[in-house]
Amino acid sequence: MTEAAVNSDKEQLLDKFLGSALGTFVGDAMGEPVEGWPHTAIYSRFGLLDTMVRAEGRYTDDTQMMIGILETLVERGGFDPAVCAAKFAENFDPARGYGRRIFDVVERIRQGLPWDQVGTDSFGNGGAMRIAPIGCFYCRDLQAIKKNAIMSARITHNHPEGLAGAVAQATAVGLALQCGLSNEPIEPEKFWDRITAQVIDIDKGFAESLDGIKSVPKRSVIGIIQAIRDWYGLSLRAIESVPAAIGAFVLTDSFRDAVVLAVNLGGDTDTIGAMAGAIAGAYYGYSQIPQEWLDPLENGAKGRDYVIDCVNQIVSSL
Repeated sequence: MTEAAVNSDKEQLLDKFLGSALGTFVGDAMGEPVEGWPHTAIYSRFGLLDTMVRAEGRYTDDTQMMIGILETLVERGGFDPAVCAAKFAENFDPARGYGRRIFDVVERIRQGLPWDQVGTDSFGNGGAMRIAPIGCFYCRDLQAIKKNAIMSARITHNHPEGLAGAVAQATAVGLALQCGLSNEPIEPEKFWDRITAQVIDIDKGFAESLDGIKSVPKRSVIGIIQAIRDWYGLSLRAIESVPAAIGAFVLTDSFRDAVVLAVNLGGDTDTIGAMAGAIAGAYYGYSQIPQEWLDPLENGAKGRDYVIDCVNQIVSSL
C-alpha cells in the first residue's frame, strides 16, 4: 500500500472514530435535559426534540466514562482494565449523574482493590454507554471487541445482561465503522445476526430481546418510536435500552435522524442518545454530525477539543 493510500485510510478512520466519540457526546448532551421524561412529555414540550436545549451541551457520566476509555487507549496503545479503572476514579465527578452503585465502585478502586473485584451485579447499561472507543479501536476483530468490551464492563457491571449489553453496543459500533469505511450499506438482518452471535453465550435472554427490534420496519420517526416503545421499557436496564439504541441507527438513514429518534424515545434518553450517536457516528463519520450540535458542546479541560485530541492521538499511533 502506498503512503498516500495509508494516509487516506487513516483519514477515513479518524473521521469515523471521531464521529463515534463525538456522537456519544452529542447524543448524551441532547438527551440529558429530558432524561426520565416519557415520550409524551417530550413531544408535548418540544414536538420532536432536535436541538440542544441547554446553551452549553453538558455531558453526563456516559461521556465522562468514555473519556476514561479514550485516555486508556492513548496511554497504553490498547485497552488495559486496570488503567481504565484508575481513569474512572480519577475523572469521577458525582455531579455528572452517576448511579449510586458507581460511588461504591469508585471508592473500592481508590482503596486499591483490583479492577476485577470492584464491580457490582448491576444489569444496567453503564457498561454499554461508554464503550464506543473499544468498538472503534478493535473494529477489524469482533473477538477482540468482545474480549475487551467484557473487561471494560466488568470494572463496574458483572451481571450477564450488563456484559451482553456492552458487547452488543461495542459490536454495533465496530460493524458500523467497518461498513462506513468500505461504503457498504447496512444490511439489517445480517447486522442483527452478527450482534446476536456475539452475545448469545453471555446472556440468552439478552440475545432473544433483540428479536423485538428486528421486527420493526422503517417508517416515520414517530411510527418507529411507537413501535420501539411497544417492545421495550427504555429504562437504564441494558436489555431494554441497548436494543432500542441500535434500532435507532438501523431504522434511520442519517446521523441526525438516528439521534433525534433516540432522544425522543423517552426514558433513559441521555444514554440511549449516547449509544445511538456512537453507532451512527461510526458509520456516517464526524463530517456528518450537524455543526449546530457540535458547537454548543462543553469545551473545558476535558471537553470537546480534548476528546478530539485523544482520538487524534489514538488514530495517529495505529
